[in-house]
Amino acid sequence: MTFYVVKYTGPFGFIKPWTAVRDSKTFSQQFLTASTLEGIEKKLFPEQLKEIGIKKIARYRLSYDSINLQQEVTQTRGWEYKKQQSLMVRNRSILDRGVMLSPMLMLAFSDRQDAETAAEQHICLCRNEDILLPEPEILLFEEEEFNDICGFELIFGETDDSFLTGFNRFDNNMTMHGRLIVIGRPVKNC
Repeated sequence: MTFYVVKYTGPFGFIKPWTAVRDSKTFSQQFLTASTLEGIEKKLFPEQLKEIGIKKIARYRLSYDSINLQQEVTQTRGWEYKKQQSLMVRNRSILDRGVMLSPMLMLAFSDRQDAETAAEQHICLCRNEDILLPEPEILLFEEEEFNDICGFELIFGETDDSFLTGFNRFDNNMTMHGRLIVIGRPVKNC
């Protein structure tokens, strides 16, 4: 099978682990869950918004240079009344986030037209600030060649060697499972 591959790059990126809603220290996931990939697909192909499942992206590979801890100030949802000052305040806290530096995401499509459509748009991993831009050239790979590209990829599905990766917001919060494959050295200048 021939894949038409769009390569996306950016200065940084963060993929929120489903278990780290408000942990004080968290690191970016090193793979895309099914719902994250489906969200990227729905951004690239809005006509897929009413569809459930990944229809156009055949495979992906994710690699990056390193992880950098960055601090972010957040506010709590609730308000607190300070009686002596007659003020309503929202408490703040500082989170440490391990963000990927120079992430590279390669999205593989079976259809050239889908790859051309994707190559004209930016994507975000999990936060709107983390924009990845496409390189203009669409790459051609046979499946065996794509299998050799350095990076992380989650093979979706429940098997003996898979693990729980979260709950799919596009499919009634059904559990998502996958098996992580690591090819080559996906961290530090793959």
